Amino acid sequence: MESFPHLSTVAQTIQTAIAPVFLLAGIGGILNVMVGRLARIVDRARAIEQLHPRSTGPEHDRHVWELRLINRRIAVINRAIFLCVCSALAICLVVALMFVSEIIDLHIGLVVAVAFITSMLLLVAGLVCFLVEVQMSLAAITIRKELLEDGT
Repeated sequence: MESFPHLSTVAQTIQTAIAPVFLLAGIGGILNVMVGRLARIVDRARAIEQLHPRSTGPEHDRHVWELRLINRRIAVINRAIFLCVCSALAICLVVALMFVSEIIDLHIGLVVAVAFITSMLLLVAGLVCFLVEVQMSLAAITIRKELLEDGT
């Protein structure tokens, strides 16, 4: 006769899995912010693309410069989203491994730890990419001196 895990064992595993599940919720929030940011970048790209064909001279050069910056920003934010999604997947793997380990009595603590560490490294990499994109965006929103009409 097969041995099934006791309810107390399952309850204990659920309690242990709560921290990674909260982390998963946090990553979901971060992803929401990143996807929103990507949408704003795409909106700005479309606006500049509308102005680009009608522009000339320095204005045209500014549009080309901004479109190039937007293109790089899109690549960076996409990388950040990818890394954070991979981190969330690794957290899901951690939770699943915890339950599988309890159900079939596997001793895979090292595998679970490696999956969790991998998740944290992916999350850190994603957040670094996000920070890089935010810094890149500051270059686009700097007000040019000629527009300030500063007398100095």
